Amino acid sequence: MSINSIGGAGGIDRVLALRAQILERNQALQRANTAPAAQPIAPTNAAPAKSFAASLEDALAQVNAGQQRAGQLSEAYERGETIDIAKVMLARQEAAVGFEATLQVRNKLLSAYQDIMSMPV
Repeated sequence: MSINSIGGAGGIDRVLALRAQILERNQALQRANTAPAAQPIAPTNAAPAKSFAASLEDALAQVNAGQQRAGQLSEAYERGETIDIAKVMLARQEAAVGFEATLQVRNKLLSAYQDIMSMPV
């Protein structure tokens, strides 16, 4: 079985063209890496960088606040207070989406931790 019988002459031309593109991009990346890097402009009024733990804590606090708000609106509606049902349902959906996003982040973090722990030393 020859190469020509698998893809024909057109297949070989496509592979060679793809190879040429890859080599061209590789050369462009090498030129970009050897060029002097531009100095980043420091923002004058930028907020101080927060740690990952602080960012995660803030995000969890926002999710918790959304859950509490949804709970309060639901309770007020159940007590018979004048609360729009659409407002209650919107708050509950926002809380559910926030919780689901938090759960997905937790799953990704746990997966990354398990991958790191299973690496050989």
